[in-house]
Amino acid sequence: MIDAENITAGYGDVEILHGVSFSLKDNENLSIIGPNGCGKTTLLRALAGTLSFSGDILLDGKNVKDYKKKALAGKISMLSQSTQVYFNYTVYDTVMMGRYIHEKDGVFRKVSARDKSMVQKAMEATGIEQIYDREVNTLSGGQLQRVLLAKVIAQDPDIILLDEPTNHLDLSYQVELIQFLKKWSKRKGKSVIGVLHDMNLAMMLTDRVLLMDHGKIEADGSCRHIFGSDLLNKVYHMNVSHYMVDSLGRWQDIAEDKRHQD
Repeated sequence: MIDAENITAGYGDVEILHGVSFSLKDNENLSIIGPNGCGKTTLLRALAGTLSFSGDILLDGKNVKDYKKKALAGKISMLSQSTQVYFNYTVYDTVMMGRYIHEKDGVFRKVSARDKSMVQKAMEATGIEQIYDREVNTLSGGQLQRVLLAKVIAQDPDIILLDEPTNHLDLSYQVELIQFLKKWSKRKGKSVIGVLHDMNLAMMLTDRVLLMDHGKIEADGSCRHIFGSDLLNKVYHMNVSHYMVDSLGRWQDIAEDKRHQD
């Protein structure tokens, strides 16, 4: 589905990505991890076609540079970290914007029954159907994040790119969101590429991980392989596995204390 070869990209005179190469198969999910500033978001933007790059990114055998914007939007869509909006539509109308790429007769054509169905399902999946008539500038950051995710789901692309999708979300919804995305991708034959700092969520979403550092891919493999390697400690400059085990141990101690109290 995706074949990226020797991708170099950056901002102005600052080069962020240095010859990145990887591939993604149909119906495969992928987590991208690494310290701040290592190039994760830059890679997503290159994949989405919103950032200039050198090298080749083939999407279903065709270079993303050769896609028209509307055609590319039907293949791949990105949910960014920012929840800032510059319009004041209702929740329903905002989610409906995701259906624009499927309009053949222009933006003002009549909304189809399929459009309405896709929007309703996307709102239900993200838990926002009860606020469908709210204006988006009245929403909390977490609510707006759900609305923008629903818009991406209604768009129904082959690949969803997620840049820290759990920002602004409470703990329970973070888990619900990742579980939903995994089920959605498998059921619909889609793919998800997610930039995640939380390694527990990364393992929940995918079985494969790209570990990045200083604009390069340091490792590409299974969660078990990457999270069990010393390379993870080197990239993060700390004993990651020790930290995770220690944190889990503290939670187990708290749970054990509560059990005895009960």
